This record gives sequence, structure tokens and C-alpha cells, in this order.
Amino acid sequence: MKTILSACLSVAIMTSYAQDKSTCPMLQSTSTNAQGKMACPMLQNTSEDHAAGVDMRGDHAMGFSHENTTHHFKLTQDGGIIEVDANRETDTITRDQIRQHLTHVASMFTADNFEIPMFIHDTVPPGVPVMKEKNSAITYTFAPTKQGAMVKIETNDPEALKAIHEFLVFQIKDHRTGDPSEIEPSFKNSLQ
Repeated sequence: MKTILSACLSVAIMTSYAQDKSTCPMLQSTSTNAQGKMACPMLQNTSEDHAAGVDMRGDHAMGFSHENTTHHFKLTQDGGIIEVDANRETDTITRDQIRQHLTHVASMFTADNFEIPMFIHDTVPPGVPVMKEKNSAITYTFAPTKQGAMVKIETNDPEALKAIHEFLVFQIKDHRTGDPSEIEPSFKNSLQ
């Protein structure tokens, strides 16, 4: 801890005394971003590092590799869907691991337990505090799919709905799925 504090203090002192890039070794390798602000070399890979951490912790928590699966997070009028499928139709081992994991997720969320997403993302995802508070107004339903499974999240409570959508939009961004971050008008609920 002392080493970290010393390093931070040293960098702070160096940058406060440095009049220009040429007098500070930390600033010599900086670049300027589109907004004209200097990009710190110590923070340049944080988004890549975070993504790698999400993938690594996700593989551990889920019990299968993200490289063998496709995740989707869908917003619906009454909540949303978490869906995971094995990439290869013949990969029944991964399909079964997905089903086991999402059965577990539905049970845990129903029991007001969001430890898995907090572990995977290394933070409390947006929406989780309200989803915990409004737990009795939300249902989590597991359903198998041809190549995996899904958890349908439903509510009639406006605050819970907003929280569910915040949670799913965060998942879309952090898992880099490319799914729409709004309700698709043409979306057909595959549980019906």
C-alpha cells in the first residue's frame, strides 16, 4: 500500500512541477485526444484491461468460455431477456453448461442475490440496487432454447422496469454484444 501511495505521490509531484512535456518523463509519452486533453500513458489500456477482466471473470463464474458462446441482452416492454447460446449446434457440452448457469442465475436473482454480475463486472451494475429493492415486483423465468437458454425478466412496476433496462444496457455495453440499447418494436417474445 505504501508503494502505491509513494508512486501516486511521485507522479503528482512530477506533474505539478513540470512546466511542459519535455521536463516530465511521464508526460513525454503522452498524446493529446480529440478534446485537446492529454491522455495519460498509465490509463491507455484500461478499457481493454477491463474487457479482458470481464471475459476472464465471466468464464470463471459461468463455467463456460465466452469464446464458445453468444450472449444477448434484450429490452422488452415489460423487462428484458438474458440469452446465451452455444456457437456450434453440435456443442452440447457448452449448451448444457449454459442451461445450468442460467438456471442458477434465475434462482439467484429471484432470491435477491446479484453476486455473479457484481463479480463478473467488478462493480455493482446500474439498476441492481433498485432491482433488489423491488425484488417482489420482478419475476425471473428460466427457459431452454435450441442452443442454450434464456432468463426472462418481467415486471409491471415502472421503477423496477427502469432498473431492469439500466441493468441490461450495462450488460450490453460491458459484454460488447452490440445489441440495441432500446426496446425493439418488432421484437417477438420467444417465451410466448
